[in-house]
Amino acid sequence: MELGILKTVAARLKWTNEARDFTPWLAGNIKLLNSALGLELEVENIEVAAGPYSADILAKDTGTGKYVIIENQLERTNHDHLGKAITYASVLDASTIIWIATDFTEEHKKALDWLNDHTSEEISLYGVQVELWQIDNGNPALRFNIISRPNQAVRQAAKSKATDDLSDNRKFQFEFWNKFKDRLAKTKRIPSLQTPRPQYWFDISLGKSDIHISNTCNTDVSTVGVRIYIRNKIADTMLPFLESRKDEIETAIGQQLQWNPNPGNIDKVIVLLHPTDFNNPQKVEEALDWLVTYTIKFRDTFSKLVTQITVPEK
Repeated sequence: MELGILKTVAARLKWTNEARDFTPWLAGNIKLLNSALGLELEVENIEVAAGPYSADILAKDTGTGKYVIIENQLERTNHDHLGKAITYASVLDASTIIWIATDFTEEHKKALDWLNDHTSEEISLYGVQVELWQIDNGNPALRFNIISRPNQAVRQAAKSKATDDLSDNRKFQFEFWNKFKDRLAKTKRIPSLQTPRPQYWFDISLGKSDIHISNTCNTDVSTVGVRIYIRNKIADTMLPFLESRKDEIETAIGQQLQWNPNPGNIDKVIVLLHPTDFNNPQKVEEALDWLVTYTIKFRDTFSKLVTQITVPEK
């Protein structure tokens, strides 16, 4: 078997113009970037006005519901684009900046790393090098090379330090969600997992805005649960649609669910609860296993359905 010669291809041979060619292409192929970053982004629009300038792509992180700025640069990074990306994020109230370029200087990589290490966990910056590779004269292949991303170890240490003054219940929830995240990550079934926090819930994206999985750890009544959480903006359309598929959903999950148990609330939920005993370490381990199992079942089942319907926002 003869081996081909692997070589790089200049990005501008495929995308001659950054704004006219690359930005629309990326917006239409955002799943490729999602796969590289482990995020689930939905494109809101391209060339979005931000004062006298315009952001290349405005997207939304479906897991958090927060905005994401994507700044493209088919050349070596420079101060101008870094400044613009930060400005766009401030004007458009974005919590994440993704800076894409064909070449990152060491200084700009250090700048992104420094910002990630010295800002709150609510702010995230990614540096992504876009590369095209070709074997002999075949079609070029795309590679997104992650140059910089939030340092989860640094942020986790800071979060752990900040838990010193928490109540015993909040400390327990923080430890519980850390164990849950580690256990769920080992399955490699869900691409993007949030940083655990000392709180009642742990959210997981379904790949669509305004609806997500919200796992619960209720220390007051000793239950864990998996919920589909539907925000008010789409609840009037999404909940009836899912209710129309109730039998299909419950068969796939293997359990009967609670459908809209609190009808007076403007946000709607679909719930499965599991009783446990948080004072019994063995029961805690069983609860973690149960939560991992049904989180995966919920995501596999609901993520396929929620993309089938377009819902008007209020």
